[in-house]
Amino acid sequence: MSRGQFPATRMRRNRMKAFSRRMFAETRLSVDDLIWPLFVIEGDDRSEAVTAMPGVMRHSIDRLVSAAGEAVRLNIPAIAIFPSIDASLKDNDGTLARDGDNLVCRAVRAVKAAHPGLGVICDVALDPFTDHGHDGILVEGEIVNDATVAVLCEQAVHQAHAGCDIIAPSDMMDGR
Repeated sequence: MSRGQFPATRMRRNRMKAFSRRMFAETRLSVDDLIWPLFVIEGDDRSEAVTAMPGVMRHSIDRLVSAAGEAVRLNIPAIAIFPSIDASLKDNDGTLARDGDNLVCRAVRAVKAAHPGLGVICDVALDPFTDHGHDGILVEGEIVNDATVAVLCEQAVHQAHAGCDIIAPSDMMDGR
């Protein structure tokens, strides 16, 4: 018998044996808790490595649809689509984000056509579409918050119309 004084002595009764660890566990993770992030690029039948993330690939839409099919087979409930936009298509204002036929929207439509039961999540942010990499429109080196919010709203509406199930804003603009 231990005669130590709490908190100096902790018996750890709830963690001592496997059965009690299972009974008292607070968090359980399963495939139902997973979201598979997928990266999309222009082109056909293309995949390229993301060098900063070993084992992760960017896929053209046709291959993205195949990867989404793998998510369905693995019973992963949702994917999150992130675009890799060609530098020649980027500008200061992230204009392409306002196009309902941009890479993300086309990818969403293709995935939903092939796998209608799979959840699709889209990031609302301008950084993939701007030539400076910020989530906001820059004027004289300053982010113009309200103009940026208007563009982000358009982007979100286009993603929703394309079939996106969850709009996930990551831009951190005020008032959106």
